[in-house]
Order: sequence, then C-alpha cells, then structure tokens
Amino acid sequence: MVKSSRIDFSTKFFIAVIGIAVIALVLKELNQIFVPFAVAYFLFFLFSPLNAYLESKRIPLFAVVLLDIIIIGIFIWGISSFIIGSFIRFGQQVPDYFNKLNHIVSGAAVSLKIRDPFFRYFSIQRIIAKIDYQGLAGGIFSSTLPLIGSAIIILFFFIFVVTGHETIYEAIKNRYVFKKVKPELKKIKKKYQTSLEDPTSDYNQWLNDKLNIERHEKEERLASTFKAITGQIQRYIVIKIAVNLSAGIVVSIFLAVLGVDFPIIWGLFVFLLNFIPTIGSAIALILPVIMALLEYESVTFAFIVLLIIAAIQTLFFNLIETSFLGKRLNLNPLLILMSVLIWGYIWGIVGMLFAVPLTAIIKIIISNSESKNMKFISDLMSKG
Repeated sequence: MVKSSRIDFSTKFFIAVIGIAVIALVLKELNQIFVPFAVAYFLFFLFSPLNAYLESKRIPLFAVVLLDIIIIGIFIWGISSFIIGSFIRFGQQVPDYFNKLNHIVSGAAVSLKIRDPFFRYFSIQRIIAKIDYQGLAGGIFSSTLPLIGSAIIILFFFIFVVTGHETIYEAIKNRYVFKKVKPELKKIKKKYQTSLEDPTSDYNQWLNDKLNIERHEKEERLASTFKAITGQIQRYIVIKIAVNLSAGIVVSIFLAVLGVDFPIIWGLFVFLLNFIPTIGSAIALILPVIMALLEYESVTFAFIVLLIIAAIQTLFFNLIETSFLGKRLNLNPLLILMSVLIWGYIWGIVGMLFAVPLTAIIKIIISNSESKNMKFISDLMSKG
C-alpha cells in the first residue's frame, strides 16, 4: 500500500513537471498572443478601482472603457514625447561625448603603459564608422512595427477584458462550485439515507438547504481568492510605482545638484528599470555613472555619483520597499530572483517586469488549495 502511494506520488510529480514545462513552452512560443493579453489584464487590475467607482456612479461601461483608453493614450504620449525629445538633445551633444571618451581611453592607456595602438589612439568614431547603419535602421524599423502592433492588440484585449471579466469570473465560479459541491452532495445523500430509514417530505427541502449552504461557502471562498489576487496586484503596482517614482525623483535631484547632464532621464531610468529586480537596478546605476565619467572625465567624480545612486537605491529598494512590499507579497527572495530569470526567458523584458506579480498570483492560488502538497509548495514560496 505504501509502495503504491509512493508510485502514485512520483507519477503525479513527473506529470506536473512535464505539464509545467509544456505550459512554459506554449507561453514562450505564443508570446505574441499571451504577452498582450497579460499586459491587458494587468491594466484591468490597475484601472479596476477607478472603474468600480465610476460604475457605482451609474456611468455606462462604454464610457468607462473610453476613459481608460484616453488615460492610457495620454500617458504613453507624454512618456514617449519626453523620451524622444531627450534623446534628440542627447544626440546633439554626442560629438562632445565621443571626444571626451577618446581622451579618457587614450589617457588611461598612457597611464597604464598599454602600447596597443588601438587604445593609445582610441577613436570611437572609427568604430562607429564600421557599423552598418542601413542594417541597424532596418532592424529598428522592423522592431518598431511589431511594437505598434502589440500596443494595438493590448488595447483590443483590454477592451474585451474590461467588458468580459465578469463573465469569466462567473464561468470559473460555476465550474469551481459544481466540482466541489457535487461530491459533497453525494456524501450528504448517503449519510442521510443511512441515518433515516423512512425519509419524510422534508427530505428534499433539507437537502436543498444543505446544498445552498455548501454552494454559498464555495462561492465566498472563490470570491475571496479573486479579491485577494486583485488586491495583491493592485498593492504591488501602487507600492512599486510609488517607491520607484520617489527613488527616480531623488536621483534626479541629486544628479541635477551635481551638474550631471540629463538628470531627469536618469531618474526616469531608475523609475522604469527598477521594476526588474536586481538586474534593472544595476543598469539604472551604471548609466548615469558612465555619463558622469564622460562629462567630467574624472573617475573620482564618477565614483562619488556611483556611491550616491547606490545609497539611494539601497535605501528605497532594500529598506523602504522591503518594509512595505516584501511583507505584503511575502515571497522568498530566492523565488523572486528565479521568477525574474524564468519569466524573462519566457517573455523577455515584459516577463521580467511582470515576474513578481505573476509569481504572487500563483502563490495566492496555491495557498488557497486544500491539498497538503500545495500547502507545502506555498510554504516554500513564502518569505517566512
């Protein structure tokens, strides 16, 4: 009996592993469909408090959806206009930065007594001259078209998600309730029939009452699970945006005081890149340090900038964020790192951005399971 249960557990385990691998493969191969759908659903969660408020004021659903799309469009237009304008200004100063870079590399080669002519007479212009501009422009153009197409698909998905979420919820709820209540009904019938030799006319009424109680309990459990998922995502988005925005503003202020060019751009990078744990923080740290080195041609000044930005990011993302977001999500730090790598492999940059909330959703679903194995996995995913 024990041997049979072990075999049964091993079989279930390997089937689960194979199933997860197949799901990951499907998500990766069909990322052009699932990524816009996932983004649209996260936008739905982000706008759900506003939409619920507007619907409570008896505003028609089409007007609510239209307002959401207008807000998304204004936000995308504002961010893209600011970034494009900043890059245009950056492009105008590129020749000066190239000359400073040449001087830094050549000076370092002389100081370190490197005799290689490539470093002694370093010229970034000669390296750039070898780049195939036509191929680069074609690559940028070919990657821009899918990006625009994905944005349109996201908006379409968002419209259908907002209008069809309640239908999906009811379908899942009915399926869940039917699956859980039907076995319970059989147990009730069997127990009642064995305890009562001559059922009275109250049998059907009692059975219906019992069934309604069971159904109501399952509906409440499912509703609480959905509410927990929605609340978890909303809390993550609000806290993460607030922390990232605060860190970006502080970095911009310090860089402006130090006189580093384009402080708002570097603050924007801190805001955006820190949605990717660890990896994004490193990139957001390196970029302004390189700019400070090119601008002032001083390693000491660049090191000071590095220390300041590192201290700011440590304060916001290791202390402030952990005190709020870490406790709320209650995820193991090792799990967060693995989830970023796995989701990044499946969906690229978008997967890295959504790794933590997606993992949080999985944990909430697992923690609501009555299976002991699922409870064990939930404990492994927890921070403790």
